[in-house]
Amino acid sequence: MSDLSLKTKMSELLCLILVIASLIASSACHRASGGAPAMSAPCEFALAAHSGDGKMDQDIARIQQEIRSNAKPFQTTAMIEKLGWSFVEKARESFDPGYYKLAEQCALCLESKQGASQSADQSANRPLSTPRSIHSAALLLRGHALQNLHRFSEAEKIARELVETRGLAYDFGLLGDALIEQGKTDEAALAYQKMMDMRPGPQAYGRAAHLRWLKGDTEGARALMLMSAQAAGETESAAWAWSKLAIYELQAGAVKRAHAACDAALRIRPDYAPGLLALGRVLLAENKTGEAVAALERAARLNPLPEYQWTLADALSAANRGDDAANIERRLAESGPANDPRSYSLFLATRGREPDVALRLAEEELKVRRDIYTLDALAWAQSAKGDAAEAWKTMRSALALGTADARLYLHAAAISAQAGETARAKIYAGKASKFAFSLLPGERIRLKRLNLV
Repeated sequence: MSDLSLKTKMSELLCLILVIASLIASSACHRASGGAPAMSAPCEFALAAHSGDGKMDQDIARIQQEIRSNAKPFQTTAMIEKLGWSFVEKARESFDPGYYKLAEQCALCLESKQGASQSADQSANRPLSTPRSIHSAALLLRGHALQNLHRFSEAEKIARELVETRGLAYDFGLLGDALIEQGKTDEAALAYQKMMDMRPGPQAYGRAAHLRWLKGDTEGARALMLMSAQAAGETESAAWAWSKLAIYELQAGAVKRAHAACDAALRIRPDYAPGLLALGRVLLAENKTGEAVAALERAARLNPLPEYQWTLADALSAANRGDDAANIERRLAESGPANDPRSYSLFLATRGREPDVALRLAEEELKVRRDIYTLDALAWAQSAKGDAAEAWKTMRSALALGTADARLYLHAAAISAQAGETARAKIYAGKASKFAFSLLPGERIRLKRLNLV
């Protein structure tokens, strides 16, 4: 998404307040000490006091304290890098993208330390921590943060520098990630293959699975995501892979296997929002609406993004809890445009509400993200606005890779029918109907109303 989420903005505001306080304190100490050098602003940002009771919170606070008290630059650079990746892990754990901003500040701080680290190495007669090695470490950290903040073109630029000057497996992984979000699928495939050749493992398997899925190789995607989940052990990455596998299995029609994948994810992380979302989707497919609502309520509390709220609202409506569904949709309307414009655009177009807003959000998203799902959102919004010819043209681009996705098929059926392509509409409606159980309840109703099967 191009806009930072409201959650991110609140995190940034809190961090900024902490940084200002820290800078004021630093300035006072600077004057009192007779003008001793102060830390750079990114370092102050990264070292603003962190609180929390979780293990990761405690680890972050400990690393920050070690950095503050360590006067040896060659040790400090390694700890700053570690702090940055700890913020990345905290972002993944908490679903708060504001921590990616802190990781970015760690990268900028690391850059500011490279000269001091080299001088310290020379004076201590140690092998040099070269500016290039520190620069590359900072670039990878910053590129990863930018990628997760949906600043894909900036991440691509960093990744290209990394693969040209260093060329490690994770450099190619970052490049592939940035490319695939911008719709440069063939280039992304080359980058992922380089990563796989150099470092086969859970990260490479997961990326290859996503690529296979986009290209319509459902079986290959499922096999590779299973490999990723099994190779990742008991980590958060494993929970993510099992959750993703559950969605693949569901969309392929293997509902029991999808349920088993959810169970595996939630065994590793019992309160894992992606796992709970996947479980809710599987339970809806099994027509266990009450159980689905319970899982989705937990998921939305942990991660109140539009995808979660929309799924919960649909489940509540299916459970005849219309007032509760309306409350969730009001919250979605308040935060959706900023939190995830693409998903909110899809929601509005599906509901037939505010077509101008849906189209504007999709068009803005396309400026930074040109993958098939953004093209699908744009086509769906164009259709809702009544521009059938342009919607069908955009939808054909979204279908070009052959991705086997029930939602894509539903949209293709509705849009082609609107454009007067009746034969094609019946083909896509048939494909959507085959896997209709993987659609949200409201989407299933929309499919039936097409009356094409």
